[in-house]
Amino acid sequence: MKNLMKITSSLALIILVSGCSYKGDLLDPKKPKIDDTLEVVDSNSIRTIADINAIAFEWRKVDDSRVVGYHFYRANLEKDGTKLQLIDTIKNKYATHYVDTEVEPNTKYVYKISSATKNDIESRTTSDYVVSTLDVPEGVSFIQAISNLPRQIKIVWRPHTNERIAYYKIEKSSPQTPKWEKLAEVEGRLQAEYIDEDLKDNVVYNYRVIAYTFDDIATKPSEIVKAQTKALPNGTTQLNATNDKPRKIILNWQPSESSDVLKYNIYRSSSATGGFSLVKTVNAQTLNFEDFVNEDGKIYFYKVTTTDVDNLESSKEINAVMGSTLAKVNKPIITLAQIQGERAILNWQSADKRTVSYNVYKTIKDGFFDKKTIKITGIDALRYEDKDIVRGVEYSYSIQAVDEFGIASEKTAPTELVLPKLKELN
Repeated sequence: MKNLMKITSSLALIILVSGCSYKGDLLDPKKPKIDDTLEVVDSNSIRTIADINAIAFEWRKVDDSRVVGYHFYRANLEKDGTKLQLIDTIKNKYATHYVDTEVEPNTKYVYKISSATKNDIESRTTSDYVVSTLDVPEGVSFIQAISNLPRQIKIVWRPHTNERIAYYKIEKSSPQTPKWEKLAEVEGRLQAEYIDEDLKDNVVYNYRVIAYTFDDIATKPSEIVKAQTKALPNGTTQLNATNDKPRKIILNWQPSESSDVLKYNIYRSSSATGGFSLVKTVNAQTLNFEDFVNEDGKIYFYKVTTTDVDNLESSKEINAVMGSTLAKVNKPIITLAQIQGERAILNWQSADKRTVSYNVYKTIKDGFFDKKTIKITGIDALRYEDKDIVRGVEYSYSIQAVDEFGIASEKTAPTELVLPKLKELN
């Protein structure tokens, strides 16, 4: 339909303009040279077709052999009154069609036409011919902007009823940029939707639609509509991280208040100020996470965010929570290490109330390079007597505390003991 309209309107204009005119000097101050004997264009023969930005003329040609063409005079009745100016000269008396395209919408003009010779002499003009251009079409009659979409806003409108409409221009403004800016063009009169994407979260935008004819005449703008993008989901609350679990850190939190949360994202870092990486994603029904860490006393910082059904994630600009695995127990304090008789005696004190048993490491040095270490476990006293020693052999002992989870302390510094050899009798 649009193409048919274009063809029909274009044919009408082609017929009207086929007289091969040229633009003259619109501000020519010279007074016309009038020859009253020249044939005058018949005022009653003038016919016009007015458009928004053009007026087409048709008249009956003159038969005077001296005439070679026609002069067109025009005045804008609202701006110029009746002060006419020469706007164009047609240099072929057989041309009887002309289109004035230098006109404004919804404006009344007065025209006069004279016949002209090749010596710049012309006839008397026709009677005043008053014609008005058409008004700019009204804008689209209905427009709506749809809110609460993820980083986008959908604009819909009712297709314009004027079949000359070829496309629409979408314009946008915001509180930050109140000036209207062109957003997009939508081709086709019956197209009635546009989605503005890649927007900021929770921001209000204003929109309007302007329809254009196939010859780029703009209608009046539509009414202004506004919409707001969807806000990010609410984050979690009351995030806690343990510091008393062996080789793991347990997180728990309160659920987000947003109704469409799909999952929770757990981020971890060794620093409270940055370097967070995603370690786990859990569904919306899960409100805890166990982070298994194969290291004692390891400190991590955690953040938990929410993701909704539109894949929007809550802000990561939140305070991190510190958690840690259970630290090693404190190593015991050796209070006695000596040889008594044929035995090595070790006494110590506990330095940590978590301690439930001790390990004793016995290192035997047999020669300059030959060493062997024996681990004695499960000692629940604060004393150890080693009867399995040989005279003249160097021994060293270290003690290690162990808690109920099997987490061992650092070893104490080695204590060296030697049972001297007996002196040989001569």
